[in-house]
Amino acid sequence: MKVILVQDAGKFGKSGSVIKVKDGFARNFLFPRNLAVPATPGNLKKVEQERKRIESMRQQEKELAENLAKRLSGMPITIAAEIHNEDQLYGSIGPSELLSALKEEGITELAGDAVILEEPIKATGVYEVKIKLHPEVTAKIKVWVVKK
Repeated sequence: MKVILVQDAGKFGKSGSVIKVKDGFARNFLFPRNLAVPATPGNLKKVEQERKRIESMRQQEKELAENLAKRLSGMPITIAAEIHNEDQLYGSIGPSELLSALKEEGITELAGDAVILEEPIKATGVYEVKIKLHPEVTAKIKVWVVKK
């Protein structure tokens, strides 16, 4: 029997793929768990429409991320911090401080894990920080850390 997987089913396949399984496996395992539906022409048409809709949504998300990346690219962010011993900060500047500085600049669309810092910023200076906006889109901003 041919079935269309509705959800990812481990080693059997990904959502939307058409696989051939034994009748009993489909009736007793896949159908009761809502993992698959019979591969009828109507169901195949629905799956294809759903695939196109999802692909369209992913493309729109990528375009929004690219537009935000253009807005962010090279954007200077200034963070004033308390210092001691010349250029050393009392604490450090991490992703949460960078996100709050970006929110002050009007960039509110970023998630908490968007800022990619290899290590926290612990001294004054100019740093280039990567922002992951989409699995395929990253932007770089300039962060100026100055004395408060």
